[in-house]
Amino acid sequence: MDEKWIIISEEDRRPGAMTREQYILATQQNSLPRTEHPPFYPVGIYGWRKRCLYFFVLLLLVTMIVNLAMTIWILKVMNFTVDGMGNLRVTKKGIRLEGISEFLLPLYVKEIHSRKDSPLVLQSDRNVTVNARNHMGQLTGQLTVGADAVEAQCKRFEVRASDSGRVLFSADEDEIVIGADRLKVTGTEGAVFGHSVETPHIRAEPSQDLKLESPTRSLVMEAPRGVQVNAAAGDLKATCRKELHLQSTEGEIFLDADTIRLGNLPVGSFSSSSSFSSSSSPSSSASRQTIYELCACPNGKLYLSPAGAGSTCQSSSNICLWS
Repeated sequence: MDEKWIIISEEDRRPGAMTREQYILATQQNSLPRTEHPPFYPVGIYGWRKRCLYFFVLLLLVTMIVNLAMTIWILKVMNFTVDGMGNLRVTKKGIRLEGISEFLLPLYVKEIHSRKDSPLVLQSDRNVTVNARNHMGQLTGQLTVGADAVEAQCKRFEVRASDSGRVLFSADEDEIVIGADRLKVTGTEGAVFGHSVETPHIRAEPSQDLKLESPTRSLVMEAPRGVQVNAAAGDLKATCRKELHLQSTEGEIFLDADTIRLGNLPVGSFSSSSSFSSSSSPSSSASRQTIYELCACPNGKLYLSPAGAGSTCQSSSNICLWS
């Protein structure tokens, strides 16, 4: 590059004019090649954005620590183990609950049983209801234990013995069967039956009386092969207000005893005119009579007549006519 020299005399130098050295230096600086640098842009997050990012990272870290601590606390309180949670244990045979368990919603299970050394208690504030359904979901049986009553709704209700499995009690729409060896009624009023009762044997407790009573209606005992009333160590007494009928349609009435007494029979007095006069009490002449003849009217009424040499019974007696 060609350099240009400019000579300025001393006379031409004015105040404020550059010297030769300054001019040369200025021209050399302008003639040097200039290298241009690309613009510089800073990379990264600076300022308030950086502070917000650190704040959110710190908040996320605190949240993770709190969640981890809460998870560990829940596992510790609920007693989570490999076998189950708390009193709940999952075994090969099913689920095992220890202690008191509370169910807020319906429970569907196949079998419930307690431990061998403790009973099974089902408790509810209102009632306990056990339902049985078929494969279509229809209700087939229901057992409700309430505060006022225990209700069972099913086609047939049975109570069986624990050792032999024998039916002790069964009930359905047609009949009620009691299969126990002995039915004992301890109520003061006894047992009240609204309809007929069929039984092969009725017996009172030892040293107790047996009483069959119908306060307002009749009492009928029937059996196709006979009715037997036996008092092995006591008296047999039949009392009625009006009439006591002993009837045998085809057979006979047999009275077998060492002594047979017929009390309060009307006594008729025999007269020479062959007429009888009845009286409820013996007359003065009849009071001296010690032997009487038992007479029967055509209608079956019995009365006493003073015994004589012959029979003193007559069908035309006033006792037979007015009876």
